[in-house]
Amino acid sequence: MDTKDILKKVRKIEIKTKRLSNHIFSGEYHSSFKGRGMTFSEVRQYQFGDDVRAIDWNVTARYNEPYIKVFEEERELTMMLLVDVSGSESFGTQNSFKKDIVTEIAATMAFSATQNNDKIGLILFSDQVELFIPPKKGKSHVLRIIRELIEFTPKSKKTDVSQALKFLSGVLKKRAIVFLISDFMSGDFEHTLKIAAKRHDITGVRVYDVREEQMPNIGLVNMADAETGETLLVNTGSKSVRLQYEKYYQERVKYFKETFSRCGAGAVNTRTDESYVTKLLGYFKARA
Repeated sequence: MDTKDILKKVRKIEIKTKRLSNHIFSGEYHSSFKGRGMTFSEVRQYQFGDDVRAIDWNVTARYNEPYIKVFEEERELTMMLLVDVSGSESFGTQNSFKKDIVTEIAATMAFSATQNNDKIGLILFSDQVELFIPPKKGKSHVLRIIRELIEFTPKSKKTDVSQALKFLSGVLKKRAIVFLISDFMSGDFEHTLKIAAKRHDITGVRVYDVREEQMPNIGLVNMADAETGETLLVNTGSKSVRLQYEKYYQERVKYFKETFSRCGAGAVNTRTDESYVTKLLGYFKARA
């Protein structure tokens, strides 16, 4: 894809997702994540009725009279987008590939955060962190994020959600709103999610395709693993093979839902042929 095509695609996504964020999500996003932290503002002399837990003992000892710490509500939020760019995201059987929907969701969230004057950062990951863009404000910054989502080519096609969460915990000490967008076909990330969710407000957005839920009965088929490149001859006509696949798929879905719930994180499921707008809006309203 040459520069002209990339810019055209960026512009197309900008027009669609910015409209959504301006007219639908900006208010919902703001009210859903209004739980701001409190930042230190100043110290002042203790007054009757003040909370004694706010006394600054160092200043009190220095001036020999009670002083308290004054905190103010933190207006500015930081949003981090953790986006899966592994091989399985290139799958799709309906109108869009999973990666196209992932890009639109990430762009919509970014523009929604911009409406609130928040910082937005990006982590692209496979089984390693492929790209890190530190949080920053502004439309040009958001457009850079969208451009990377469209044109970035990962070094690896495999997936490891834990690596992305470990990196997040290492580079971002301040509390952030985190959207982790993936198909979550890999497991074993509960420990790192639990650690990250103690500091950050995390929402997992699972993007999947209808054809991933069940294996169709179409006889002997050569199937390639999008992440390992391994090719296998699969007898889809075998009922036991189809049931075994369905069981594996449902186990991955169950792990995603239960793990995010146990860790106190939010979870959204959206299919490539469904309206992610409806799903996200419902989620925002439920937690507002």
